Amino acid sequence: MTRQITAPARRHPVFARFYAKVAGPALDKAGITEHRTRLLSGLTGEVVEIGAGNGLNFAHYPPEVKRVLAVEPEPRLRALAEESARAASVQVDVIDGIAEHLPASDGSFDAAVVCLTLCSVADPHAALAELHRALRPGGQLRFFEHVRADSPAMHRVQRALDATVWPLLLGGCHTGRDTQAAITAAGFTLTSLEKFAFPETRVPSPAATHILGTAEHPRPAGMS
Repeated sequence: MTRQITAPARRHPVFARFYAKVAGPALDKAGITEHRTRLLSGLTGEVVEIGAGNGLNFAHYPPEVKRVLAVEPEPRLRALAEESARAASVQVDVIDGIAEHLPASDGSFDAAVVCLTLCSVADPHAALAELHRALRPGGQLRFFEHVRADSPAMHRVQRALDATVWPLLLGGCHTGRDTQAAITAAGFTLTSLEKFAFPETRVPSPAATHILGTAEHPRPAGMS
């Protein structure tokens, strides 16, 4: 059954302008294209991407993808994503919605993509549970996210920032979420995982620790 959800708009107009004009181009300059390409390589069939932003991933979807349902709640970023969708080489349908309540039937997608998104959704556990519901058994979750630092000192910095100014200034973003644990807690099985600093700079950043990898919606016992 398809779930019909009316989600309240999540407006972050200042952050949306900053991301489109400053942060996005800065990530490109730092070399994020390589990570976007690896994130999306080999995908096929029907894909859902949550927190699609202004559509920076769209150009990197392989031609074997039949359709991308791109969910973005922020109005300004969603309008920019619609422009990016028109230039994409695969079909991309951009919709208003939130990750915690996807307008999708159970088991309706072959893959799900989260890219620099789970840091800012209101409830990452609910978002991952929704993706698990919407994926068919055997479907893949592809993720590229900045996460909790391994260093205790930097993790203390992350906790302080997340409790004060960081989410307010950066569209709800949190620097120190344990996204790897949240993925497995949602019922996914990790199949590949890389952890690295991005971008590589001399000055430590609270948002530098990233993970990139894949996880699978397990098939029920006896299902091939």
